[in-house]
Amino acid sequence: MKLFRFGSPGKEKPGVILDDGASIDVSGFGQDYNEEFFGADGLSRLAAWVAKNGAGAPRVDSGVRLGPAVCRPSKIVCVGLNYFEHAREQGVDPPKEPVLFLKSTTALCGPNDDLVLPRNSKKTDWEVELGVVVGKKAAYVSKEKALEHVAGYAVINDYSEREFQLERGGQWDKGKGCDFFAPFGPFVATADTIDSHDLPMWLRLNGEVRQNGNTKDMIFGVPTLVSYISAFMTLLPGDIISTGTPPGVGGFAKPPRFLGPGDVVELGIAGLGQSRQRVVPPSAG
Repeated sequence: MKLFRFGSPGKEKPGVILDDGASIDVSGFGQDYNEEFFGADGLSRLAAWVAKNGAGAPRVDSGVRLGPAVCRPSKIVCVGLNYFEHAREQGVDPPKEPVLFLKSTTALCGPNDDLVLPRNSKKTDWEVELGVVVGKKAAYVSKEKALEHVAGYAVINDYSEREFQLERGGQWDKGKGCDFFAPFGPFVATADTIDSHDLPMWLRLNGEVRQNGNTKDMIFGVPTLVSYISAFMTLLPGDIISTGTPPGVGGFAKPPRFLGPGDVVELGIAGLGQSRQRVVPPSAG
């Protein structure tokens, strides 16, 4: 299945993309895509509901706003330097263990929402990444059983303000958690339909390809990441793991290239669709 959410910010409804490509409103199912849904076998229950009621469910117009493909999770756990070439473009050695940091849940937004630059931002950068949605509570999970705890996968852009991240006290979270810094979607594809080990991924800035990678080049794959993270914190259903980005980010280009008003960022992953963000100035409110 492919799960999406649609509607105005904060009032999104759950939807499903059928095998024939039609998008339906599954509000009648009675649950949003949140911790309770994923933790109570929601995917199986939803599949049964769609099989019985999908033909008569309301269709969703193609022009509707898409919200983040899951309702606000308890946490977004990110992995840094998880591609060999991305580490090399920064001039650092590939890590021997996963580098972890947290991204604020208030950064989560729709896949095609505008990127509103943070106030005083000078070095906002892009990062196409594979997002993993946790489907079952995970604590001290073995690598061999890790994928049993994965509900699905989606596209995420791990936007990063490099000055905030690297020059304002050395705390990565400050450069990662700004509003609109985690566009997520357009949909979550359930784990039974996706092989996370070999997914081409790309990002374009104003039509020019900037990132062109594949998840097979990850230093630490999804099973390793789920197992490793679960040894340091409990992963709850609906949590998101952002698994790292391939080379080609703006901050380490020669010369560096950062985002400004009017730029358009497009990104996608095979089997997971694509998203598009238009960059706009900071809000004056």
